[in-house]
Amino acid sequence: MFTGGKSFVSSPPAFSNDAKRLLVCTGNTVSIFSTSTGLQTGELEGHGAKVTSVIVVPASTPASKVLCYCWTASLDGNIKYWDFAAPELMKTIDIRFPIHSMVIPSLLSQTTESSGKIHDVFAYVSTEDVKVKGDKTISVRGQIQKCNLTKSRLVGGLELAKIERPSSIIISPSGNQIGVYEKCKLLIWEIPAKDLDQHCFKKIRLHHTKSFTAMAFHPTERMLAAGDVTGRILVWRGVGRKTFSNGKLINGGLNEDEDDSPGVRSGDDADSCTTWHWHSSQVNVLFFSSDGAYLYSGGREGVLVVWQLDTGKKKFLPRIGSPLLYYINSPDPTLSSISCTDNRIQLLRMPSMEIVRSISGIKLPSSRAEMYDAFGSGVVFNHTAGLIAVPTENYRVQFYSLFDDREVSEVQICERNHHPSDDITVKVNLVALSQDGSTMSTVETRLPEEGIGGLVSLKFWACDSQSKQFSLSTIIYEPHREAAISSIAFRPASHMAVSSSHGGDFKVWVRRQEIHPKDQNTGWTCHAVGSYKKKPLTAAAFSGDGSVLAVAAEKVITLWDPDRNTLLAVIGETLEPITTLSFVGKSSYLVSASRGADPLLTMWSMSKLCTIWSYRLHAEAIASSMLNSTFAVLAPSKLLKSTGSTAGTSQGAEGAILLFNAENPVPFATWSVSKAQGGRLSFIQSSPFSDNELTDTTTAGEVLAYVSGCHEYVVLNPHGDQDSKLSISRRRNSSSLDETERFGYASIYGELPEFTMEIDQTPFQSMPPSDKSWKTVFSGPSHSLPPLPKLCSDFLESLLERRSTVVE
Repeated sequence: MFTGGKSFVSSPPAFSNDAKRLLVCTGNTVSIFSTSTGLQTGELEGHGAKVTSVIVVPASTPASKVLCYCWTASLDGNIKYWDFAAPELMKTIDIRFPIHSMVIPSLLSQTTESSGKIHDVFAYVSTEDVKVKGDKTISVRGQIQKCNLTKSRLVGGLELAKIERPSSIIISPSGNQIGVYEKCKLLIWEIPAKDLDQHCFKKIRLHHTKSFTAMAFHPTERMLAAGDVTGRILVWRGVGRKTFSNGKLINGGLNEDEDDSPGVRSGDDADSCTTWHWHSSQVNVLFFSSDGAYLYSGGREGVLVVWQLDTGKKKFLPRIGSPLLYYINSPDPTLSSISCTDNRIQLLRMPSMEIVRSISGIKLPSSRAEMYDAFGSGVVFNHTAGLIAVPTENYRVQFYSLFDDREVSEVQICERNHHPSDDITVKVNLVALSQDGSTMSTVETRLPEEGIGGLVSLKFWACDSQSKQFSLSTIIYEPHREAAISSIAFRPASHMAVSSSHGGDFKVWVRRQEIHPKDQNTGWTCHAVGSYKKKPLTAAAFSGDGSVLAVAAEKVITLWDPDRNTLLAVIGETLEPITTLSFVGKSSYLVSASRGADPLLTMWSMSKLCTIWSYRLHAEAIASSMLNSTFAVLAPSKLLKSTGSTAGTSQGAEGAILLFNAENPVPFATWSVSKAQGGRLSFIQSSPFSDNELTDTTTAGEVLAYVSGCHEYVVLNPHGDQDSKLSISRRRNSSSLDETERFGYASIYGELPEFTMEIDQTPFQSMPPSDKSWKTVFSGPSHSLPPLPKLCSDFLESLLERRSTVVE
C-alpha cells in the first residue's frame, strides 16, 4: 500500500540556500519541491510522527551555497540532521518530549573564536510535558527548553518558561532574540552571542488587552510587531532598550516616565507602541522585509498587505483565494512564499508580488461544514483515471491524482470571491462523475434571503478530451421544483443520468445527441420522470451493464427499466430509510445501507428478488468492484462487534474496512483505518500505471482507495493483508534540479556548444529567437556569456530581416 494527501501547510516551509528547493513538512516526512517547476524532487523519511519544524543550515560563504543540510523536529521527540541533497540522515537526537516548534539562533549568527574553535550549537524547542498531558486538572503543559545539538542532549536544569500549551517560537533575523506569545502577553528572551550550557537569560514581557496570534522581529532595529484576534497590528519600537542594552536590569524593566513612551502599557520595556488596523479578523502572518522598510501582514481575508513603516501607507496583493498562514523569505531577494489554508503554497516574485507558481496539495476539509450539505465531507472518485474530486471552500472542485499525489485541475462551480465575513448564501450539495470521467454533474442551492429567492440548480459539465478541463454544458433550474436532490447516478457507457429527490420523484436526463444524433447541441434534457407512491426517493444506482435502475423509496427498493421508464419490481423493506445503493460489479447482486437507530447492511439477489444476508451495521461508505463480485464497507470500529469481525482491527482505530464477497457474509479481508468519520471508498483501475510498474497479477487490475475524513488517503491491495506492500510504485512527477528556467543567452539560443581550437569553416546558421523576453539576454555573470563580438553580431542579426532575393 502507499499513502498520500498530506497537509503542506501544517508548519512553515524553508528554502534551500540557492532558493532552488523548498522543503515542506508533510506529515511524518519532509517533501522537497523544485521552485522552478513546482514538482517534488525528493523526500526525507525517518520520523515516526508529524514533522513540526524544518531549518536549513544557512551558507556562511557564497561557495557554500551548494551545501544542503537541514535540521528537522517532530512530535516523536526526535531532532534529525540531514543532507537533503542525497538525501541521507546524518544524526538523530532523542529528547523524549514531543516537539511543537524549534529554532537554532546560532545558525543565524555563526561565530568562531580566534583560535578557530566553534561553539556548541544550541536549539530552543517548544515541547509538551507528556506526564501531565492526560491530566485535565493541570492547565500548564507547554515548556520552552534548550537542547545542545552538538552533545545530543537537553540542557539540564534549564527551562526558559512554562506556558499553558505548546506554542510556536519566533526568532529574530539576527538570531539574538526569540519570543513566544501566550494569550495577551509576549515573552521575549535575549540570546547571547556566545551561548553556553548554563546561562541566565534576560526576559521581558509586552502586554495587550486582546489575545495575540502572530509576531515578528525587525531585522536591524529594536522593533517588534504583533497581531491580535481582532485584526489589529501593534508595532513596538525600542523594545528591551533598558533590559537588554545594559548588563543588569534597570528598575525592573519599568518605564519611569510613561509620557515618554506613547502607547506602551505600564511595566513594558519599549519606547513607543503604534497600532494599525486594516484586517477584519485575526492576523495570521507578520513578517518584516529583509531591509526592514516594510511589514507584511495577512489573515483570513486572503489578502497580503504591505505596510511602509515610515509612512504607514499600504499596498495589497488581493484575491489569493484563501486565508494566509505563513510568509517566508528566500535567500533570493526576488522570491518568497505564502502558505494558505487551502493546502497551497504560492511562490511570489518580489517586489512586484506576482504569483509565479503554486505547489498545491489535496484540499483540506472545509472549516465551514454548513457550506456543504451532503457533499461537505464526501469525495467523488474517477474510477478509470485514478482521480478524486474534492470540495473546496471557494466553491470549487479540485481534481487530485491518487497515483501522482498532486493536483490536476480545478473547476469553479459558481463565481464567488473569498471573503471570510460573507454569510453563506450558496451550498454545493452534490457532485457526481460518469464512469469514464467525461461528464460531471453538480447540485447547488442558493439559500433564500429573508424567506425569498431560494433556488436549486442542476449543472452538467463536459470534459475536453485534449485539455482535460471541464466546461459548463447545461444548467437546469428547479429540476424537482422546490425539493432537494438526494442523489445523482450516471449510466455506464451511456450519456444518461438520473437524479432523485426528497419530493418523491426521479428524473432521467440524457444528452440531446442521444435522442437526435444530428443535433450539434451537447446539452442535456429530461427524458423521463418516475415516482413510487409519492414516497421520498433517497438513493439511486445503475447496474453494471446499465440495464436496470434501482431507486430507493424510503424503506423499499424499486427496480426500473431506464430506457422505457417502466417499473420492473419492488423488493425488501428495511427498518430505516435507505441511504446508499450499489450494484456489485456486473453480477446480479445489489447492496444497500440504511442509517438511524437500526442501521442495516443488506445484500440482495436480483435474480431471486430476495435478501441473501444482512448485518446490523452502520456503513459510512460502500464501494463495489467493477470486475468481480467483491465490495468493501467502511464502518466505525465501535459498531463492528455486530459483525464479529474485530480480529483485524487494532486498538485505537476509528474504523475498519471490511472486504466481502457478495455471496459470503464473512469478510475475507479487514483493514483498520483512522478518521473514518466522513471517509470514502472506491475501487479504481490500476491501468494508469505502466506495465513494468504493475507486476502483481493478483490485483486483477484494481486497487482499493480509502480517503479519510481529513482527506488523507491510502491505496490498498484488495487481495493482500493490511501489511502487504502493493506492487505498484507511486509515480512521482519529480523534477530534476538541472531542468531549471534558462536565463540570459541560453534563454534565446540554448546552451552553447563546447569550444575547440579548430577553426570551423562552415557558415553560421542563426537560430530563430525564442518567444522569451530579450530583457534577460545580458543578465547573469560575465563568465557565463559568450565573447562580446559573437554575442552582438548574433543579437543584431536576429533583429534584422533577411532579404529573400539578392538586389542587383
